[in-house]
Amino acid sequence: MSVFFFLSSGLFLGWSLGANDAANVFGTAVGARMIRFRTAALICGVFVVIGATVGGAGAVGTLGALGAVDAPSSAFLVALAAALTVFWMSRLSLPVSTSQAIVGAIVGWNVFAGEPTDASVLTKIVLTWFACPLLAAVFAVVLYLALRTLFGWLGLHLFHVDLLTRIGLVVVGAFGAYSLGANNIANVMGVFVASVDLPVRQVLGVAVSGAQQLFFLGALAIAIGVATYSRRVMETVGSGLLALNPQAALVAVLANALVLFVFASQGLESWLVGHGLPALPLVPVSSTQAVVGAVIGIGLLRGGYGIRYRLLGEIALGWVLTPVVAGILSWGALFVLGNLFA
Repeated sequence: MSVFFFLSSGLFLGWSLGANDAANVFGTAVGARMIRFRTAALICGVFVVIGATVGGAGAVGTLGALGAVDAPSSAFLVALAAALTVFWMSRLSLPVSTSQAIVGAIVGWNVFAGEPTDASVLTKIVLTWFACPLLAAVFAVVLYLALRTLFGWLGLHLFHVDLLTRIGLVVVGAFGAYSLGANNIANVMGVFVASVDLPVRQVLGVAVSGAQQLFFLGALAIAIGVATYSRRVMETVGSGLLALNPQAALVAVLANALVLFVFASQGLESWLVGHGLPALPLVPVSSTQAVVGAVIGIGLLRGGYGIRYRLLGEIALGWVLTPVVAGILSWGALFVLGNLFA
């Protein structure tokens, strides 16, 4: 029973991720009024669970190398600090990064415990915070031009364009939710993998490892967060930052999904290395940063008109504050409880 008490902060973090980061998978589609919120929440929840359970192991190792949170009580406080940070930002309707929150919380643990923070791992993670929105913007520009050219070449009737766009939003949204689960479950349960040892269980004749059980529980929490508290952040990203037409919304969702996938796929990494090509690091990245980068890429392609730069500045400020606040909360909680209970 004590194990589930310690896991409760990770589940709270998963719920917060669902309320904030995971909403961005369908935010642009909902903002463009192409998909209803309930439909988006259902599809997102199902495929987040599948992605986390099947492909969630890729990015966990990077967080483990950043700091060895080796006790369930410490993991509980680290995840709680990250969750409170994301929840507070969600209350402000700001789409922030759960990846940044958990990284800041782990660094706070390292400072408290007197453990060194691996500078090379931290540098690699921080560089992805810049690479993620830039790569999403590049993907969005290329995809937007390609889609506009394709629709123009096919000469489709507006009705058929609308139908294909709606189908495309559902398909790429499901892909995005799968990629989100595979990539971001490391944020939710990564700190517990080393400290919570669950026995292997047989489910329908398939052996399910302890880590996969943790991923499944975390993914359920994400799905509940999407269903119960993500609407406001969806509207901020979907229509608050830049008004998107349905085709632009489709492009933003696909660009977001591709970025999450390339930073989470062990299979893609092996294929690239096997062919002598450079591979992107397996790092939990932010779906918020990816979708904002995609939306800004589309906006700049249109000449920069219509982008709400003040809101963009507020979002950027949230990205700067998130790891700092999470680190301070993590260190403070550990300091207080460490002195109270030795």
